[in-house]
Formats: sequence, C-alpha cells, structure tokens
Amino acid sequence: MSSPSTELAQLEITPLRRRPSQRRSARRVERMLDACAELLDEVGYEALSTTRIAERAGVAIGSVYQFFPDKRAISRALTVRNVEQFMARVGRRFMGEEFHSTWEAVDAIIEVYVDMRRTVPGFGSLRFGDVVDLHLLDSVADNNAVIAGRLRALLLAEIGLADSEELDRALIVAVEAGDAVLKLAFRHDPQGDPEIIAEAKRLVRGYLADQLRAAV
Repeated sequence: MSSPSTELAQLEITPLRRRPSQRRSARRVERMLDACAELLDEVGYEALSTTRIAERAGVAIGSVYQFFPDKRAISRALTVRNVEQFMARVGRRFMGEEFHSTWEAVDAIIEVYVDMRRTVPGFGSLRFGDVVDLHLLDSVADNNAVIAGRLRALLLAEIGLADSEELDRALIVAVEAGDAVLKLAFRHDPQGDPEIIAEAKRLVRGYLADQLRAAV
C-alpha cells in the first residue's frame, strides 16, 4: 500500500481539454502558457483573460478554447509547468553537486526556488498556484503538500533519509513555513531580501534538525 506522500508525489491533474498531437500545436500551447505567465506579472490574476492571453500569444481565441476552457485551466497548466521546472532544476542540482549533509541539500532547494522567483515569468505571481487555488495540483491535497511529497521522494532517493510518517509531516510543515517566509522576502523587494532569505534557510534547517532528531 502506498503512503499518502507517495500518492501526492504524482501530478495527476491534466488541465488541457486535449493534448496537442503535433509539434506545432505543442508550441502554440507553450506560447499560451508563456503569455499567461507574462500577464500574471503585469496585470495579476483578476485582470487576466483568455482574450488577453490569445492576443499576447499571437493566436486566435478559438485556439485557446481548443485546449483550455477558461483562464483557470491555463493557470493550472502553468502551475504544473512551474512545478516540473522547479523539480527538474532541483534534480540537476542534486545530480551535479555532492552534498555533505541534508542541510546543504535543503539550502540548494531554497536557492532554486529563489532563482526561479527572480527569473521565471509568472513564477512570482503564481508559483505553485496558491494565489488562484490551493488545490490546483491535486483535487484533495493542497499544493504545498504535493510539493512536499515530490521533495520527500527526491530526498529519500538522493540523501538516504529514513522513510517515516514523521518525515512526511516534518517536510509538509517545513515547506509551509519556508514558503511563508520566502513570500515575505519578496513582498517589497523584487530580488528578495537576502537577510530574510537567509532566515528562511535557518528556520527550515533548524526545524527539520529538531524533528529528525526527535524521530531517531
């Protein structure tokens, strides 16, 4: 029987009405997602519309509705893309570097988040969908629980942490706490207040250290 976190680790939501079958269609969908990301940064979710997305992407409005029923579906697809990009970048960091402790790995995860927050259009406005809907990634679990499940699987595979219910709970709390402090870091500074980012790392490291020691 799979654990709840194992189940959460899978992104099963498919926001597309239908998957693009040709490369040209796939590129068109990517342009729509890029347009959605840019507009989220410029005008926010409330002012976002399928018409604006179509105009920015340079496609007919009918092309948008061919793949997405509304702006929420496009935002969901962008959220899934953000998560996949985030996990891919974290995975590359883990493959390319040798971490001597769990805490170095935790710092690397936060650094990837901060870099994407600074450089990826739409990531700051939407991130993992919490601005729009806490359940964009999974119909039952909230978005941060899904992210915690993905990170848990990576840490188990790459760092060799012992699997346990305590680890599941600790990672969910750590993701929630880290997410809240990192939001604060970017609230008034588009590049992120470095001192608050450092505090986010310290908070997550300290909390996980206490929880993992208690679990031993």
